[in-house]
Amino acid sequence: MFDIDPVYIIYALVAGSAILFVEAIYVVFFSATSYRSKINRRLRLMEGDPDRESILVQIRRERGLTSGGLYSLPVLSLNRLILQSGLTMGLTRFLLLDAVASAAVFVGMLWQRGDAIEAAIAAALCCLLLPFIALRFMRGVRHKKFGAQFPDALDIIVRSLRAGHPVPVAIQMVAREMEDPVGTEFGIVADEITFGADLEGAMRNLYFRVGQEDLPLFVTAVAIQASTGGKLSEILENLSGVIRQRFKMRRKVRALASEGRFSALLLSVVPIGLFLILKVTAPDYYTSVWHIDFTKYALGAAGAWMMAGNYVMYRMVSFKI
Repeated sequence: MFDIDPVYIIYALVAGSAILFVEAIYVVFFSATSYRSKINRRLRLMEGDPDRESILVQIRRERGLTSGGLYSLPVLSLNRLILQSGLTMGLTRFLLLDAVASAAVFVGMLWQRGDAIEAAIAAALCCLLLPFIALRFMRGVRHKKFGAQFPDALDIIVRSLRAGHPVPVAIQMVAREMEDPVGTEFGIVADEITFGADLEGAMRNLYFRVGQEDLPLFVTAVAIQASTGGKLSEILENLSGVIRQRFKMRRKVRALASEGRFSALLLSVVPIGLFLILKVTAPDYYTSVWHIDFTKYALGAAGAWMMAGNYVMYRMVSFKI
C-alpha cells in the first residue's frame, strides 16, 4: 500500500538519532546555565551587568518610574496602568509603536475611504484608545499569571522561613527561583531592601507595581509580623492554601460559564463572518443599498445593539470570587 524506499526510512531514523543526541548533550551540559539566565528578566539583565543598582534603575525606567521609584508621568492613572501592565520595552518605544499604528490606520482609511478628515479621526481614536486597550489587556494577563504563580512563591518563602532564614533572604530565593512576573517583582523588592528601603515600604511598593488582588493580604501579614512578631510561616502557609482554593473555584466557575461565553462569541462572529463571505463571493450583493445613508445608520445601530447584548452576556457569566 505504501511503496517507501527503505533507504529513506534509514535516513529519517539517523536524522532523528542525531537530533536526540544533540538534545541530550544540551540537557546535560547547558540546561542548568540556560535555566539560570532565562528564568526571569532581572536575572537576564544581571548576566551582562552584575551591578544590581543599575539593573534596578533600568527596570524602573522601563516601567514608567523615575530612578528613585516615583511616577514619571503627571497623569497618575495612566502611569499606574503602565506600571502594572509590566511593560518592558520602555515608554518611549511604546509611544513610538502607537504613533506607527496610528499612521498605518490613517493611510489605510485614506486609501479605503478617500476622505482625509475621516482618516484623521480614525487615526486620532487609534492613538488615544489603542494604548489603553493594549495596556489593560497586558495588565489583565499579568495579573492572572501573577495569581497563578503567587502560591508557589509563598511556599518558597514558608520553606525558607522554616529553615531559619530571615524574610529578605526568603524574598531573594523567590527572585532566583521563580519566573516572571513574580521573579522580577520580588527581585525588585530584594534590591530595594538591599539599598536602604524598609521591609514594609518595599512590600507596599510591590503592591503598587503589581496591583493584584491577593497581594494586600501578603503585604499586611509581613508588615504585622515585622512590627509585632509572630509565626509568619504559618500565616503564609494558610494564605497560600486560601489563594489556591480561590484559584480552583475561579476555574470551576469559568468552566461552568463557558457556554455563555461561547454563545456570545458565536453570535458576534457569525454576522461579521457572513458579511465578509458575501463581500468576497458576491461583491455586488450590497451595491444597491451601500450608497444609501440609512444603510450606514442601520449598520451602526446593529453594531451598537450587538455590543450591548455582548456586554449583558459578559455580565451574566462574570463572577467576582
